[in-house]
Amino acid sequence: MQDIPGPAVYRISYYLRQLESLQQSAHETVSSKQLGKALGFTDAQVRKDLTYFGQFGHPGVGYRVDELIHRLKKILGTDRVWPVILIGAGNLGRALMSYKGFLRKGFQLAAVFDADPAKIGRRFGELEIQSMEKLSDCVTATQVRMAIVAVTPDAAQGVVNMLAQAGIRGVLNFSPTNLNVPPNVFVQSVDLALQLEQLSFRMSIEGNAQAAEGGK
Repeated sequence: MQDIPGPAVYRISYYLRQLESLQQSAHETVSSKQLGKALGFTDAQVRKDLTYFGQFGHPGVGYRVDELIHRLKKILGTDRVWPVILIGAGNLGRALMSYKGFLRKGFQLAAVFDADPAKIGRRFGELEIQSMEKLSDCVTATQVRMAIVAVTPDAAQGVVNMLAQAGIRGVLNFSPTNLNVPPNVFVQSVDLALQLEQLSFRMSIEGNAQAAEGGK
């Protein structure tokens, strides 16, 4: 599994999302060509990505949607519910607390922590914001292994150090900063500004191409 290219694993999530959409539309089977076309990939790419994880298709049938969904969830580890804690109850943290899509994807927000005394004790739905001093005890008691970090860049490294020491092994980082973590801790960063820069770049290229075409 460690030799599987990261982009292939990333695309598995896209395949799963499209398959779940097909399932909701009562589709029973799908071909690699149909799956690839819906996502902007070639059928060869789809088959190659899936082959990293085993054999899935059926001759003359393609892929059975329900079966492939089940197997991809098992590959991604979302065939069970993962408890997750959230660090940071600011504007982004509150938005994440309100997000209803976590549980549908196999993740349950179990606890929220913040260092601001003014926020501690406040409730958002079933969740009460707790002091960072209770973080280690919570991780030990609940055996949670995933955390979402939504704090300021200057606070992020210290928070991640606390999480690693408490036993957290997976961090979804919304703070726009690079984090140093032990080898047994995995970090997935979400940098919204970076994504907007990439979008701006693509739009600028298209705009420049159109301008050059118009000048001919």
